[in-house]
Amino acid sequence: MKKVFLILAFMLGVTSMNAQEKKAVAVTEPKVVAVACGQCMFGMKDKKGCDLAAVVDDKPYFVEGTTLNDHGDAHAADGFCSAVRKAEVIGELKDNKFVVTSFKLLPNK
Repeated sequence: MKKVFLILAFMLGVTSMNAQEKKAVAVTEPKVVAVACGQCMFGMKDKKGCDLAAVVDDKPYFVEGTTLNDHGDAHAADGFCSAVRKAEVIGELKDNKFVVTSFKLLPNK
């Protein structure tokens, strides 16, 4: 009887862990999101220095696949460390980062 109980408890634990695993969330169509320096503009503390971040579903994520300096001077008046900009992106949330496959910075209005 104890063995049956232990097996059932183990199976329940495995099922609970699988339910808690995060699935990658894909942005497969171009989506306009807010982008800026995660540390300077969004108050993110996970990394030191300046890193590009995008707000996806109301939460900022560090970006992989492009950097602050790929889009001009980050410390210019309209740079990512000084202003929140808009970009059209395609990518996916993976391991708590937004991995872009397409990133088009939109002009300031």
